[in-house]
Amino acid sequence: MRETDKHNADRVLETYFEAARKDCRAPSSELMARILADAADVQAGFPVARASGVRVGGFVRQLVQGLGGWPAVAGLAAAVVTGLWIGMSQSSALIAYATTYDEPDEALYLVDLSADALFELDEGAL
Repeated sequence: MRETDKHNADRVLETYFEAARKDCRAPSSELMARILADAADVQAGFPVARASGVRVGGFVRQLVQGLGGWPAVAGLAAAVVTGLWIGMSQSSALIAYATTYDEPDEALYLVDLSADALFELDEGAL
């Protein structure tokens, strides 16, 4: 499109926009009555909002909602039970392994990694 054609199209559009701005009639009362009747029909389908002072649910419901719902509470409960079970159970293999070291300088958590292990740890292979 050439520049002059674009300028002419802008001028024609501006003429129509100006005419629309001048003809600014208010909607008829019948149209407004139909719009308000439609709005009332739509609003009738919505649930009624409770008063702000009414307490809905108890402490447990609020706690469950705060944690993210029942799936999150179930996962949290499973983690708590597993942690208690691991923490309270005595593994005879661990006790036997821990009692073989008499010197406190030898750490039970010391692990020798090969020279290639650093690369494997970076890549997430271990």
